[in-house]
Amino acid sequence: MTPLASPPADWLQTLQHHRAFQHLDAAARQEWAPHFSHQQAQAGEVLASGSALRDRLGWVLSGRVWLQSPGEGAAGWMVGPGEFFGAGAAPFGDVDGWEARADDRAELAFLTASDLTALCAAQPALQMFLAAPQASAGPRGADPYLGLMTTPVQSLIKRPPVTLPPDATILATAQTMRDHRVSSVLLIERDHLFGLVTDRDLRNRALAAGLDPGTPVHQIATLAPLSVDITRPAFEALLLMARHNIHHVPVLDGQRVVGMITATDLTEQLSTSAVYVAGDIHKQGSIEGLVQAATRVKQIQRNLVAADASAYSTGQIVTAITDALTIRLLQLAEARLGPAPIDYAWVAAGSQARSEQTARSDQDNSMILDDRYDEAQHGAYFKALANFVNDGLDACGYVYCPGEMMARTDQWRQPQRRWAEYFQRWTDKPEPKALMLTCVFFDLRLIYGRASLLDDLRAEVLRSTRDNRIFLAYMVGNALTHRPPLSMFGGISTVRHGELRDAVDLKHSGIVPIVDLARIYALAGGHAAVNTTDRLAVAAQSHEISEQGARDLRDALEFLGTTRIRHQARQIEKNLPADNMLSLSELSNFERSQLKDAFGVVQTLQSVLAQRYR
Repeated sequence: MTPLASPPADWLQTLQHHRAFQHLDAAARQEWAPHFSHQQAQAGEVLASGSALRDRLGWVLSGRVWLQSPGEGAAGWMVGPGEFFGAGAAPFGDVDGWEARADDRAELAFLTASDLTALCAAQPALQMFLAAPQASAGPRGADPYLGLMTTPVQSLIKRPPVTLPPDATILATAQTMRDHRVSSVLLIERDHLFGLVTDRDLRNRALAAGLDPGTPVHQIATLAPLSVDITRPAFEALLLMARHNIHHVPVLDGQRVVGMITATDLTEQLSTSAVYVAGDIHKQGSIEGLVQAATRVKQIQRNLVAADASAYSTGQIVTAITDALTIRLLQLAEARLGPAPIDYAWVAAGSQARSEQTARSDQDNSMILDDRYDEAQHGAYFKALANFVNDGLDACGYVYCPGEMMARTDQWRQPQRRWAEYFQRWTDKPEPKALMLTCVFFDLRLIYGRASLLDDLRAEVLRSTRDNRIFLAYMVGNALTHRPPLSMFGGISTVRHGELRDAVDLKHSGIVPIVDLARIYALAGGHAAVNTTDRLAVAAQSHEISEQGARDLRDALEFLGTTRIRHQARQIEKNLPADNMLSLSELSNFERSQLKDAFGVVQTLQSVLAQRYR
């Protein structure tokens, strides 16, 4: 690298406008500005590797830096202008084997680890963005922001909300944001949330559109924005941002607006977190960019395991990335093919619909088309769109469904009326294939498009299955084909799988039976919930299952899911393909006992349901 003789002429201004250092007051920026060293690097030049990454904080001023994780073929990602790497921002506590390399000509600023420690101690606001080096060590893969799963939203509110009435002018809004040094303003009418305006709205919808500064600001606002209740965990706000690619979420106490949280309140910018990765996905303009972004999913799962995240939370986060990839592929497809000629809904099925994905998932999806669909007029468009998205997901690591249960298959790309006929036929004549399809397509969740196409269909399906004992009896019989691997004497029956001699299939022998039970409870009670844990909760409330039974199944599902995710994380660590086959030798005696107990819970509840629908 080539040291620069002096910092850039606008160095103080650069500090002032950075998302982290803008929180320093003018005196602190003046004091710490000389502590940074400035260097230039050529394309391909190694900036730091291994333990040297801990020695100083790197800040990319221009160009890009490629971070490569250890292991042949392991994932890596780009660090662009404004982002950090190294001390206080290293991706994981253990950086052995990591390497930072200039992807193209880059200009960088560096701060030593000792200076960073002193700066974070003197300026606690920086700890929202950076960790002091001595405090950054932790479990391999740990992400400090995974504490959001238990942190209440209320604890993240740092100031009262900045509000204006909807008829305030664009000029007054911009001046208010400047005076309060905020990036968004909430529009309030009669003490209720009316809309949200961000600095991006001012730039893109007002200034770039040439609007008169005297125009009422509600004309450029996001009306009825997504919000989060003050009592909810911050994890829910993180998911909301990741799923919808938003960076500002109003916080409500009932109907009263009490604050605003942003993405920077929730997650460090250089992190394999759902918000950061989902935001990066939505910036990509090519399949290649999406493929690169998707490589981070495995590392996300490793981070979650290291932070002792629940299986429920892990499934939600990993699925949020799949949703983001799917939405971006649909947007790219529409940009290539033109706007859709009629309304449609892209619908996830299976584990994606239930928000229960892991790093090893294939595709299950379909399309519900408006009943104006005409094959001659519209068939070619929707076939091309489905192929583009399914091919893109496959390239991103979500392999084609072996049973062809994907939108690219003509049978699963149909108008709403045809889907209604499918479900009616499956319910009326539940032969084996129909029951198999039921298990896939009764778990549906909207990803993109017109929600009413799915909502209307789901309401009709639940009306036809609720209290339909004949159909439910067939569903129970089908569910009992997936039995926990317990022997006659209560031991765990293992199978030989490749080189494994004492393996159990955690997915098909443990998790799938619980998923099947929860689905039956939901159909019997007419519940619209799709996630298995959520289904068990509502089923207990409607007495489809006892409170104790629901708790036992939820605990069994959590244990089996966590064991599966940790097993896959160990495989990812060794650069092996992730699978569901667990060797009992990986477990302690205590864990084996828990596994047997979990299988026993499933077996007992299966027997109860079999008696009910004999």
